[in-house]
Amino acid sequence: PESPSYALDMVSVVESTLDDPRQILAAQQNKARGEAVALMKADGVEYEERMERLQDISYPKPMEELLFHAYDTYRKSHPWVGDHPLSPKSVVRDMYERALSFTELISLYELARTEGIVLRYLASAYKTLDHTIPDDLKSEDLQDLIEWLGEMVRQVDSSLLDEWEQLANPEVMTAEEAQEKADEVKPVTTNARAFRVLVRNALFRRVELAALDQVDELGELDADSGWDADAWGEAMDKYWDEYEDLGTGPDARGPKLLVIKEEPQDKLWRVRQIFDDPNGDHDWGISAEVDLAASDAEGRAVVRVTDVGQL
Repeated sequence: PESPSYALDMVSVVESTLDDPRQILAAQQNKARGEAVALMKADGVEYEERMERLQDISYPKPMEELLFHAYDTYRKSHPWVGDHPLSPKSVVRDMYERALSFTELISLYELARTEGIVLRYLASAYKTLDHTIPDDLKSEDLQDLIEWLGEMVRQVDSSLLDEWEQLANPEVMTAEEAQEKADEVKPVTTNARAFRVLVRNALFRRVELAALDQVDELGELDADSGWDADAWGEAMDKYWDEYEDLGTGPDARGPKLLVIKEEPQDKLWRVRQIFDDPNGDHDWGISAEVDLAASDAEGRAVVRVTDVGQL
């Protein structure tokens, strides 16, 4: 639990036990191969060699070697697990590491025709994470991730979780009550813990794009709040004049670099996402407001950037 990657590693363990969502994995592989082809072309790699190299490129499989080693060791004394083979993959982990919303995941991998499959997989991952990992093994970061995943699924289609809860606990909730509950989606800000993760992911998504200098995508996110591609480009040019790198690792997305000031009387949060610069100065960052009413209306964290620069 002390490892910075503990929460995501636990997700990888759980995902390796779930049925493969083949459409998602195929889309991940296609995207990875497309990006690899573009890089190889830029490097002048010949066609035949490109095709040969592509055979080794698949969808992401975090901890593959470690998981199979542990599985093989366990199977020696518990041969029955051979009926349940492992399949390392990264859908939930990929979403979290990239700070993607459900809509952004669908767009990134062009999965519009298989949204239902994606949603069912995410719901299955949430239920497995929430109910199979003992509470004493759920670190704060892991609990945050589980809450985020559950809330995201509920905001898209709560019936998947409510109907499952009814089947698991029929004495607590009838099928009719489960349907009524599914029809009444709670405002996204009601689950404060999950909403904070949504806000954190929304801000960190901008950090990742800024680190890659993808100002056009940043402009698409924030044009409505006055931060188009030109505004982002001008702000980041000033940052790059001072620093050669912008961190996106575990420290960069940690709680120490995100300051949230809740102002319920104005129905907004004022937030400051601090940049993880290589010198550790931590004076650059993104200032923004989170509109709580708009977030409830849209079922997501509505973030409006107000400034990018030094304090």
